[in-house]
Amino acid sequence: MGGFKLAIDGPAGSGKSTISSLLAKKLGWTHIDTGAMYRAVTLYALNNKVNLEDETSYKFLENIKIEYKNNRIYIDNVDVSEDIRNEQINKYVSLVSSFSYVRKKLVEIQKETIQNGNIIMDGRDIGTVVIPEADLKLFLTAHVEERAKRRHKEQKQKGDVHEINQVIEEIKLRDSKDSTRKESPLRKASDAIEFDTTNYTIDQVVDKIIELIKSKEQ
Repeated sequence: MGGFKLAIDGPAGSGKSTISSLLAKKLGWTHIDTGAMYRAVTLYALNNKVNLEDETSYKFLENIKIEYKNNRIYIDNVDVSEDIRNEQINKYVSLVSSFSYVRKKLVEIQKETIQNGNIIMDGRDIGTVVIPEADLKLFLTAHVEERAKRRHKEQKQKGDVHEINQVIEEIKLRDSKDSTRKESPLRKASDAIEFDTTNYTIDQVVDKIIELIKSKEQ
């Protein structure tokens, strides 16, 4: 397996995807947002009116193609990057991603995408399940209020108007679901570096991670 592999895990709103995307641009590496893959599966399931609570309903994964390239997510070559960022997906993605079958199929795809090149992959089980052999593992976190503030700002930019207290409750619920699910729960790998991003700007976090990568490459 050639190239440097960076695994970034963390809870909702910790800045994983934004930071990974910026890192990839600065370094010229490939970024893979695994959360977008689970959102794409949720979108497909909702659009095709399958029973979200029945694990056997997700057999469609045998017949569709999910790809993540150039920071965009595709289902059967159709770009769904914007469609996966809505309230309905937020509501159901934890349920969809809790099924062993769904995780198994997506982890297979994720493992295929990291074979060659310098890869930054972010999600909730990257350092523990997808790339346990990563060259560097990070666990990003932040106070729940700060994470809610970031999510609230994103929502306002899209025209969604939510009370900040509602966003805090949504994030707490998501944390609970992600941390307690049976299959690949959100947890920090034993050899991951934990980074609390609460009091840092995005650029400061990116610069710090680049320093960590350089120290590993030496």
